[in-house]
Amino acid sequence: MAARLSWRAPHRLSPAVAVAAVAVALITLIPVFFVIQQAMETGSSEATRLLFRPKVATLLSNTVKLTLTVTIATAALGLAVAWLTERTDLPGRKVWSVLAALPITIPAFVASYGWVSLTTRVEGFGGAALILTLSHYPLVYLPVAAVLKRMDPALEESSRSLGHGPWQTFWRITLPQTRPALLGGCLLVALHILGEFGAFAMLRFSTFTTAIYDQYRLTFNGAAGSLLALVLVLFCLVLLLVERIVRGSDRYARVGTGAAREPRRYRLRHATPFVLLGLTAVAILALGVPLGTLTYWLAEGRSAAFPAHELVTTALATLKLGLGASLVTTVMALPIALLAVRQRGPLTTLVERSIYIATALPAIVIALALAVVTVHYLRPLYQTTFLLLIAYAILFLPLAVVAVRAAIAQVPTSIEDAARALGQRPALVMARVTLPLIAPGLGAAAALVFLSTVTELTATLLLAPIGTTTLAVEVWENTTTLSYAAAAPYAALMVAISALPTYLLTRRFGALSGSH
Repeated sequence: MAARLSWRAPHRLSPAVAVAAVAVALITLIPVFFVIQQAMETGSSEATRLLFRPKVATLLSNTVKLTLTVTIATAALGLAVAWLTERTDLPGRKVWSVLAALPITIPAFVASYGWVSLTTRVEGFGGAALILTLSHYPLVYLPVAAVLKRMDPALEESSRSLGHGPWQTFWRITLPQTRPALLGGCLLVALHILGEFGAFAMLRFSTFTTAIYDQYRLTFNGAAGSLLALVLVLFCLVLLLVERIVRGSDRYARVGTGAAREPRRYRLRHATPFVLLGLTAVAILALGVPLGTLTYWLAEGRSAAFPAHELVTTALATLKLGLGASLVTTVMALPIALLAVRQRGPLTTLVERSIYIATALPAIVIALALAVVTVHYLRPLYQTTFLLLIAYAILFLPLAVVAVRAAIAQVPTSIEDAARALGQRPALVMARVTLPLIAPGLGAAAALVFLSTVTELTATLLLAPIGTTTLAVEVWENTTTLSYAAAAPYAALMVAISALPTYLLTRRFGALSGSH
């Protein structure tokens, strides 16, 4: 009876939460409406000619193969590293936990620049799959490691006491517990791949994103670009449907914090040298190559004048945009996550899924859509920082929702019911009970958005107010003119700034095994 009550009470949430969630969803759909409107202006014969071309078939094949390959590879790598650092007697677990999270501080286009400057053999599908996997696997590792860290060790110990071996326990107990985080991370990886531009341009690998960029920026063919973007939207809908089906409706909340003790760790024994060798190889490929190349170009540029003033000005602008985007996006994510966890239904599913659709669009499409809308209907917002923050929110809202939703899902509704039974108003329950319990999730969401904002490139290029530049923009502008030494200081500072939220993600928000 209690279980049914926890699921059926729609009055748990104030109507204002639903209204806010719908409003957020509509904002994120603006670029989608823009793409559909532009595509509809193209006649059926012209649309058929543009879509059913050999080039489009090649782009579709490249995009699908790369997305599937990178998503599967990041899932396997992220899950394996999380399990090794959280459930085994791996020597130096603290160090490996930090090293596993650090690749998220290096933008994919910076990592690609490092590899390309080392060897052109990475250009093409193989290099793109390798570099994108190494750059994005922390999106799977971080949430899965956090879940493993918070799991009650008694669950796995009970399985072992019933005679189940390590693999049976992993498949029957551990993996189901991590499934929501694993699938959420995989979804984010897939959406990142669909919208990636800078890395593919560096690696000379053609996808829908690079083709759309060419159509908009080089040929100014809005119809062709919008039709290609519409294909990406349909691809995103398929991904969302698949993720929804696989994830199912199971929940894994618990009333208490479980046993406040270390889990029983599996002994690696003779496999230890091989595991250490594998983790070392991953660290070298994901961190050593891009950072080593960056160090080389910093040394090469010593003879040039060091742009101290420009570095400080650009870094401050980047920090302001990152902090602003973190606040705006996390606030926008809260009603969506609350609605998704506390009040399920067809409308909730539609609202939650809609925020992911725009993420499949390249940032250039999102930026152009916001520019067109503001020029025609909200002219005062054009060329403002607020408009750029909205673009960031549309791009990175799924990151925040995944983190906040995971935190809310682990808060039992019985705790909120008890507060209401004591006469507390819904707003006070939210402020005094729910928000303190999900504070780590809110912090993780803000940190993830900050990381993504600091390294965002395309939307910033198009929407930043005149006179505003960021570290990512400076890196891009210098690398496109082959001024690698000039780009190095900006890239190094960008990586350094990204290191702080990464540290918070690994230490404070539960992804570091040594912080029990």
